[in-house]
Amino acid sequence: MTKPEWRSYAHDDIAPKDRYKLMSGAIVPRPIALVTTISPEGILNAAPISFFNCLSADPGILALGVETKEDGSIKDTAANIRRTGEFTVNMVSAAMFNAMRICSQTLPPEEDEIALSGLTPLPSISVAPPRLEESPVAFECEHHTTLETSASRQIVLGKVKHIHFRADVIDTEKAYIHQDRMNLIGRMSGPGYVRLNDIFTELEG
Repeated sequence: MTKPEWRSYAHDDIAPKDRYKLMSGAIVPRPIALVTTISPEGILNAAPISFFNCLSADPGILALGVETKEDGSIKDTAANIRRTGEFTVNMVSAAMFNAMRICSQTLPPEEDEIALSGLTPLPSISVAPPRLEESPVAFECEHHTTLETSASRQIVLGKVKHIHFRADVIDTEKAYIHQDRMNLIGRMSGPGYVRLNDIFTELEG
């Protein structure tokens, strides 16, 4: 058997733009958080974040990797979390794809992405930012910690306060999630996405 060839790079020798392309292209698929926040002035915001995951279940901690804008200023999501201490993570199903893409546009802070996308806000229980009716699962979070990793990136940790499941995706007696019924999508590199319904427990061949 021919041994594979390798290409190895020192992290600091890779330009940040290329580093992003290499890492986001290799660490796939990534779940997508459609994060809803409210500014202190009461303006709703929704933004998809694919540098996102669950880091702990005891307590429940979710992590968001939020980039700054091209001019170095903080994006609305991070700014609202910093100022209010609250956010809601809505998991993105395939049916939400087009609306999620609308929310990914760069808009003025006073623009309501939820209204523009046609998504439906529902009242949260523990926090002010709404959850989205179209999302099969939503996590209400309070701000825990923000790590200022660089001038271009903040890692926001949120402590889960309340979880909402659409009734058909959860077996409440067994605390079991029917993942196929959520029909979630994940982020690949560049413009690519993937459906996450090819689920298996063993793989042959």
